[in-house]
Amino acid sequence: MPTKKSVTKKKPSKAKVEIQAETPTRISGKYFYAKGKRKTSIAKVYLSKGTGEIKVNGRAVNEYFPIKTLVGVIRSPLKLTGAENKYDISAKVIGGGISSQADAICHGVSKALMEADPLSKPTLKRAGMLTRDSRIKERKKYGLHRARRAPQFSKR
Repeated sequence: MPTKKSVTKKKPSKAKVEIQAETPTRISGKYFYAKGKRKTSIAKVYLSKGTGEIKVNGRAVNEYFPIKTLVGVIRSPLKLTGAENKYDISAKVIGGGISSQADAICHGVSKALMEADPLSKPTLKRAGMLTRDSRIKERKKYGLHRARRAPQFSKR
């Protein structure tokens, strides 16, 4: 007895959605772009050939970050790779506090430097500047005052 052929209709395939990776990319040969993150801060960093000028949200870095150690954090990847006066940095940063923003810019600068000069990757990796610090605030749990703070216990 001949068997019937089962006919299955193909469902129309949905258009493939391209997901952009968070890896730094070179755009039109003028500058290098990378995104740096830390806690709730996100920094978009543009690295271009220049004299070492750093701008954050359109302002000079010393004007935006009043604490000198934070400026040092931002410049640290440049010092490690010996590119202090080779590149101009323009960063747009949102979210978080100023310390978190400085760390996000540092992460973005490191990733952009790696894109500009692939030979600097081992130096930056050894210093821990390419690793994203993923620590975030823990959520509050029910029955507790904060994430882990329980109500005071009274024996009597």
